[in-house]
Amino acid sequence: MTLDLARLRTETPGVAHRVHLDNAGASPMPTPVLDAMTAYLRRESEIGGYEAATELAARLDGVYDSIARLVGGARDEIALTENATVAWQMAFYALATTFKPGDRILTARAEYAANYVAFLQVARRTGAVVEVVPDDADGALDPQALERMIDGRVRLIAITWVPTNGGLVNPAAAVGRVARAHGIPYLLDACQAAGQMPVDVEALGCDLLSATGRKFLRGPRGSGFLYARRDLMRRLEPAMIDHFAAPWVAPDRYELRPDARRFESWENNYAARLGLGVAVDYALEIGIEAIAVRCQALAGQLRRSLSGIAGVTVHDLGRHPAAIVGFSLDGREAGPVKAHLAGLGIGVGSSQPSSTLLDATARALPTLVRASPHAFNTEEEIETLAAAIRALR
Repeated sequence: MTLDLARLRTETPGVAHRVHLDNAGASPMPTPVLDAMTAYLRRESEIGGYEAATELAARLDGVYDSIARLVGGARDEIALTENATVAWQMAFYALATTFKPGDRILTARAEYAANYVAFLQVARRTGAVVEVVPDDADGALDPQALERMIDGRVRLIAITWVPTNGGLVNPAAAVGRVARAHGIPYLLDACQAAGQMPVDVEALGCDLLSATGRKFLRGPRGSGFLYARRDLMRRLEPAMIDHFAAPWVAPDRYELRPDARRFESWENNYAARLGLGVAVDYALEIGIEAIAVRCQALAGQLRRSLSGIAGVTVHDLGRHPAAIVGFSLDGREAGPVKAHLAGLGIGVGSSQPSSTLLDATARALPTLVRASPHAFNTEEEIETLAAAIRALR
């Protein structure tokens, strides 16, 4: 499938006045997403929040179908959440209610800080232990090493598919094969993957998958979702519930919902939910495969350009890195570099060592400048960033 770049740029108003290369942080919403959200908010102002939700109930309900199509699951396996952290936490803490001393949580070296501190908290509370799977020669999690670590005390395998500090793509499907072979629950953080590469929960073999709307899916901030495989989901009770997740059916009894919405709560930002659904439909219409090819091509171009500049180090790992480029400049801190680029109309992000502490410590990484192109970016914009970095050197 060939991308219509002109259409993508027309429907991304921000490209008219700046170069946006921070899509791993928050991507600019396309106009169909913005239009859907503003129309919904306007309707809330006209008739009230409850009434607007009732009027557009079918469209809001359809968001579950859209996300199910995106990940290859069923609509009853989808929960909509305020963000990816909430989605991940709802899954993890439901699993952790049964952990006991000596139980093992296996994770990756480049695991995201929000996830790892949750591991540490549960380990402190329950006596479970957190163990890191070794990497292979290319810096990705080694599935063979994972296989050697499996024993009867492993209660969870939880990894980040595409870490926050660069283009590494962990072998999520290979991890899934190990998890399934041993009947171990597998929780996959897909925040940086959803929207920039195909996601198929059956091929991945994951039982639980969390993602955000604001990154490569180009949805609004404050939106996210959880996929929960039906057979495991129905055996999990969330650590926190309300009367939406678990209706109060008798004075002394509640009943958990039979679907993944047991991980949701009553009150929600319906405009953001609607925007997330439109963003997912937009990405599916364009074609996730086509987006992936375009994103990787632009990121590859940027890595080549930056690697040719003296004093610039690209820190990405893995054989086939994703569209996140982490780099540093000798003698210059990431914060001032980011601010300088912003003054030139070039938006990039940064990644602090504390966000991936184990990996950053092992590789002695500084705070990195992080550039993450999307399908709407152009080759000329990539070279604009490279030229700005070259001028700084």
